[in-house]
Amino acid sequence: MKLSIGIVGLPNVGKSTLFKILTKNEVNIANYPFCTIDPNVGVVTVPDERLDKLSAMSKSAKKIPAVVEFYDIAGLVKGANKGEGLGNQFLAHIRETNAIVMVLRVFQNADIIHVENSVDPIRDMEIINMELALKDLESIDRAMKKLEGEAKTGDKNSAKALEGLKIIKPVLESGKSLTSEVYSNVLENIRIRELNLLMAKKQLYLLNGRPEDVSEELKKKIAEKGATYIVADLASATDIPELVKKAYEILGLISFFTTGEDESRAWTITRGDKAPQAAGVIHTDFEKKFIRAEVIGWQKLLEAGSWPAAKQKGWMRLEGKDYIVQDGDVLEIRHG
Repeated sequence: MKLSIGIVGLPNVGKSTLFKILTKNEVNIANYPFCTIDPNVGVVTVPDERLDKLSAMSKSAKKIPAVVEFYDIAGLVKGANKGEGLGNQFLAHIRETNAIVMVLRVFQNADIIHVENSVDPIRDMEIINMELALKDLESIDRAMKKLEGEAKTGDKNSAKALEGLKIIKPVLESGKSLTSEVYSNVLENIRIRELNLLMAKKQLYLLNGRPEDVSEELKKKIAEKGATYIVADLASATDIPELVKKAYEILGLISFFTTGEDESRAWTITRGDKAPQAAGVIHTDFEKKFIRAEVIGWQKLLEAGSWPAAKQKGWMRLEGKDYIVQDGDVLEIRHG
């Protein structure tokens, strides 16, 4: 499973700086709007000391961490959905991402131009959410026209999708997100899922500045959106593993491991996935031909010192198709 995150924000709030810190890639950073005119895509490894320790124990020839793709697009401005600025051209690039990191500027610095001429993170948050919602409404209007025609021919699936779009359209018109559980049934409809709606993606706010720059009102507004945030002073930060950790948290993702002499590897799955689904992440055939999984917690395996020693101590468990994989499990798959 590939985890990908889109970075959005107004121009000059620190998006490209964040991208550079995360990916250690040199990107074009300048003190003027619309500097980033191509989507920057960077692959970031997920820091995980559990993998480091398992790799050392197994004396693995290769260590393969889980990775996250970050997409950095040009700054959005008010009216982006109508073609203002350059951000609108690149919103399509984040349609395929799993989540959105919204960078909000909370720091004060008269030397760095703000596209709206003042620092007001709540206003900025509303501008960006409205632009994302308006972009989604474009997609919905196109889809509704098509579905109306299909529904008239008696196509029940199209009629159901159309009904769903009529439920979420007014929500987007008010600039609200679709991340609430209330809309989960609607969004599960295959025709609606295909639209990859931006406002249906989980949001994580990165507040660029210091903790004292963050008002209680801003924290309250983020909570009302059902989102979460981290505070980072991008001007002095060197690494932000917390961002990746939080992304895993909000998306309900966990890691399991495989380890041996050839390689130790971290694999990403959704919390609640069962052993055959985890096996399928390693190789699609493993899910179809799954028999059993040998399972042990990473700490218990390290305590044993090796896979054979863990077996000898009787610490290895044989689990079947209904076993729910836990964060930090080490698996060996038996398959046909």
